[in-house]
Amino acid sequence: MSETAAQTLNDDGLPEPAVAPAWEPTGGLPALRITNVKAIPTAPDNIRLVVVKVETSEPGLYGLGCATFTQRPLAVVTAIEEYLKPFLIGRDPNDIEDIWQSAYVSSYWRSGPVLNNALSGVDMALWDIKGKRAGMPVYQLLGGKCRRAADVYVHAGGRDPQEVEENARRFLEQGYRFIRCQVAVPGYSTYGSQIRPKAAAPTFAQPLGLSQEPWEPTPYCRLVPKLFEHIRTALGDEVELLHDIHERIPPIAAIGLAKELEQYRLFFLEDPFAPEDNGYFPILRQQTAIPIAMGELYVNQAEYVPLIRDRLIDFIRVHLSDIGGLSPARKLAAFCEFFGVRTAWHGPGDVSPVGHAANLHLDLACYNFGIQEWTTFSERAREVFPGTPEARAGAIWSNDRPGLGVDIDEGLAAKYPFPAHPLNGAWPPVRRRDGTVVRP
Repeated sequence: MSETAAQTLNDDGLPEPAVAPAWEPTGGLPALRITNVKAIPTAPDNIRLVVVKVETSEPGLYGLGCATFTQRPLAVVTAIEEYLKPFLIGRDPNDIEDIWQSAYVSSYWRSGPVLNNALSGVDMALWDIKGKRAGMPVYQLLGGKCRRAADVYVHAGGRDPQEVEENARRFLEQGYRFIRCQVAVPGYSTYGSQIRPKAAAPTFAQPLGLSQEPWEPTPYCRLVPKLFEHIRTALGDEVELLHDIHERIPPIAAIGLAKELEQYRLFFLEDPFAPEDNGYFPILRQQTAIPIAMGELYVNQAEYVPLIRDRLIDFIRVHLSDIGGLSPARKLAAFCEFFGVRTAWHGPGDVSPVGHAANLHLDLACYNFGIQEWTTFSERAREVFPGTPEARAGAIWSNDRPGLGVDIDEGLAAKYPFPAHPLNGAWPPVRRRDGTVVRP
């Protein structure tokens, strides 16, 4: 009989691990094994989300994690089901750190967003399982609460400064104190300024020719200081204002813009440079004291550790699933604390409710919490994900259920498949007037 034929198959028809674990569970807990790992793609708000479900040998015990990379979701699904699943079947879900480290190096090449998101889905699910077994919310496993709730910021966009002001005032009336302001540049395609009905299907024009709305940095750099002059005058000093450059302009232009915006006392200025331009941060720090948030596009610790170590940023903005999940994020938060850097995890609509719950548990447990980006989920999304965190009085609150506190209705999730898209989820190119592609 061949070696393969002699192996024991599990319930999914997959071979059991060839090598038994070198240790057994301790502390009186019963033996526990991972029996299944599956990706659940869904889009209740027309945004492509990927959630991982890790099932165990204990009936009814499973965990959920976020693996959302909305521009490449199907690649993440393949990584989960074709590579991580056979690697993890039979493992003890208690061994979170060992599972993370061994899976991280199992591909040899590592730190890319596809594999990191796949690993994040598993990692968050294992923390969810551990919290459920302990009968505690995950923040208790991370050391307990440092605060009652996590302050959030929301997005006010508009076609002109007056419309941005109107939308900001609506948020202020709802109890929000931190507001990111973005304004459209007339005649140009501008990041973050679109006003669409809630849960409307996004439109994606692909600007292949010069007839489409282009992007140019100079008109944007002229308009943004006028926006904040208007907003600060209209809303006063009590509101905290934020702005996202979104890596779109040349580094030297970003430095000039940061200097101009300093007088308007922003809570932070986000993503002044692309990760490829990290070398400009020392120059920026010498020119202005405006608080800087960075990290949304980072996937590798070599990108963000030097900026934190050298005190070149004030807020770390990583997308938890893009760096590999809750395990690396809690270490990153602790590292930031030693250097006076506060947390501001990425939290738009392309983070699933499970991912937002993971953000919240870290927010509650980290002493150096700064602010949390927030999005409003539709009632449809909340039905798919019961337990989704809720915002009250400008903050999000834990429901204090064991684990991450969020579940998924798989039947409902299946009713909201990924919407049709000409680029299968990818962002269309953004181009300058002469047709040159620029960063999105």
